[in-house]
Amino acid sequence: MGKKVKWNWTSALVGAATATAAAALISAKPKDPTFHVIKINLSSFKLKFPIIDTDLILTVHVTNPNIVPIHYSSTIMSIFYDGSLIGSAQVEAGSQRSKSCQTLELTARLNGVELMTRHAAKFFSDVAKREMVLDARVDIGGTASLLWWGHRFNVHVDSHITVDPVFLDIIDQENKSSLEVYLA
Repeated sequence: MGKKVKWNWTSALVGAATATAAAALISAKPKDPTFHVIKINLSSFKLKFPIIDTDLILTVHVTNPNIVPIHYSSTIMSIFYDGSLIGSAQVEAGSQRSKSCQTLELTARLNGVELMTRHAAKFFSDVAKREMVLDARVDIGGTASLLWWGHRFNVHVDSHITVDPVFLDIIDQENKSSLEVYLA
């Protein structure tokens, strides 16, 4: 029927090592983190008659799906309404363990002057419909360290959030993030 094949331990070990290395490379490939706004809380009104500036607390759920911990620097998230910048939120510097989730509370301020001078009619229409669309953008930079190697990274996040402007309930949201790792 045929030749008998002789078992070779060296070939078996090389094959197993190659398969392990390939699996490690695939699992080590950087993955985009995920961001999800959980809730929006009103923290204060600042009345500058007839305009009201609003301070909010944005609670954001962040997932790091990568096998390395990260350290990120502080940055500012820009908040837009109908294409105009109406506010910002401070993202404090911090870190996150590998393959973990955490909740961030971001302090945000919405500028009532910008909202009322350029978008008053649309804003009142949205309040009547109880549906307001906000966009947010942020770039977060930091380092990811594996053993003694630290690699810089940048995450760009675009969020499209529909909220009830009366009760600040989140109706719908779409968040997109893209990760760029700098190897040099």
